[in-house]
Amino acid sequence: MGCKLNFAETSTVAQQLASYGVKKAQKGEVADVVVVNTCSVTEVADHKCRQAIHRLVKAHPGAFVVVTGCYAQLKPQEIVETPGVNLVLGSEQKGNIIPMILEGMTGAYTVKTADIKSFAPSCSRGDRTRYFLKVQDGCNYYCTYCTIPIARGRSRNGSIASLVEQAKEVVQEGGKEIVITGVNIGDFGRSTGETFFDLVRALDGVEGIERYRISSIEPNLLTDEIIEYCAQSRAFMPHFHIPLQSGSDEVLKLMHRKYDTALFRHKIEKIRQVMPDAFVGVDVIVGTRGETEELFQQAYDFMQSVDVSQYHVFSYSERPGTKALEIPHVVTPQEKHERSQRVLALSSQKTHDFYSRFIGTTRPVLLEHASPRKPVMNGFTDNYIRVEVPNRPDLDNRIVQVKLGGLNEAGDALVGELVD
Repeated sequence: MGCKLNFAETSTVAQQLASYGVKKAQKGEVADVVVVNTCSVTEVADHKCRQAIHRLVKAHPGAFVVVTGCYAQLKPQEIVETPGVNLVLGSEQKGNIIPMILEGMTGAYTVKTADIKSFAPSCSRGDRTRYFLKVQDGCNYYCTYCTIPIARGRSRNGSIASLVEQAKEVVQEGGKEIVITGVNIGDFGRSTGETFFDLVRALDGVEGIERYRISSIEPNLLTDEIIEYCAQSRAFMPHFHIPLQSGSDEVLKLMHRKYDTALFRHKIEKIRQVMPDAFVGVDVIVGTRGETEELFQQAYDFMQSVDVSQYHVFSYSERPGTKALEIPHVVTPQEKHERSQRVLALSSQKTHDFYSRFIGTTRPVLLEHASPRKPVMNGFTDNYIRVEVPNRPDLDNRIVQVKLGGLNEAGDALVGELVD
């Protein structure tokens, strides 16, 4: 559950189980082992995890149920009290989950949430076409609203050499696209004395990988040097995801973010200067403590003024143990909802405008596997425009030239025509 990093880690657990001869339970089958990799970024995430655990316990009576991830690290006792759960593992144990399962299945119920120090490598695609390569874990930033440093520990990473080897393994498996994931990937190198820019250049040299995407990088760590390199690189796509969190400098200070709106605007303008066609996705939080109506309007005006492609909107959620709880002025749930809707509407307009710019153009699209029963298959252009074309199974995991037409009926993709 949760982020792309969790997806990568969960897929790796599935691969490890498969190496022991474990088969994935099909629809309608009762599983012998259930693993839930949880998220705890908001109270809503906690609630969804609790619901999922209850649902899975009920659907798979008698199964050995393991709960791990951020929610398990932060609130193990809540999970301990859930009937049907056999093993609770914190983030430190996630990379060593198979021996823990074997030990737990032959022994007593146990809870393990030790200090988080190790880096567990992960590179998986699950049921998708794109691979997700975990390069870094943990965070040293301690933003006032966030529990991630507690849930995932301090910043740490794998070595460039080991990550390059994982990318080469993807090539051997026929993979063409890798999404680089982590908690704070721009902080890469704490463990090894290397830099994220070093990693980008090394991965770009792996022959056979045709596309890389940087999943999310802090604006203060996205250097002009990285932007310029990606603009002329062999395989890094014109696509960035950059957390803003608020377009108000005063709110950014309350959040203890390490940049201001001027720096963020510079990064967007730099990207547009060297990669005018780039897709830029941005995370924002609305309704955080201290965000008055006036400060929200400042934030909204800033968000309106910058040339980005999409906003991912999160409503602020109170997290126990965070410094944000000391900030006065609490935003009501109704105000949070209204602000979220305003930003979502702005996001929809910006995405529509971005997509519309490319109608009538031809761009490369990596097509993804679809059920033979479906009339269409989907894929993404180099600059992350979602495209649908008539379903042709022989084009699965292939990059093809597609002429982009208008929006589909759902309004979430452009209808494409294959170019011979």
